[in-house]
Amino acid sequence: MAILTQSGRTALAEFVASQPIFIGWGRGDVSWGDNPPAEPITSTALLDALGYRKASRIKFCQPDSDGAIEVPTGKFTLVETPTNHIYLEFNFDFDNALGETLREVAVMVGTQPKAGLPEGQYYFTPDELDSAGSLMLLEHRKPLFRDQGVRETFEFVLSF
Repeated sequence: MAILTQSGRTALAEFVASQPIFIGWGRGDVSWGDNPPAEPITSTALLDALGYRKASRIKFCQPDSDGAIEVPTGKFTLVETPTNHIYLEFNFDFDNALGETLREVAVMVGTQPKAGLPEGQYYFTPDELDSAGSLMLLEHRKPLFRDQGVRETFEFVLSF
């Protein structure tokens, strides 16, 4: 039986980390209420996208029971050497999707903003993209209202 080796998993993580990585967020479906449905593995896009934010940090990490990074899948420590785990941090600005209710977030790889947009722009509405990219991670969540004075931060670890 063939297996995907550790070095193969690290190679996949290195490839993904070298691509443009964004987080997308959207309205989802208001009928979900406070009990969002399970995420279909066949999903390819957000249901009702509001915007996409470029990753603030993309780093390799490794499992560590004393690690400072804590996500639902465990604790991790940042490392300089490539591993099969990628730490992603996304920091939204105060005005991104202000006044909207979010019910879905997604990590997108290969996102391509349209040409001619201002250099240094990190938040994009769907109409400002040539391609939203490939959906790598999808989370349906309880409603999150984007209130004035709140700057959202999301952290994920992708493991291969």
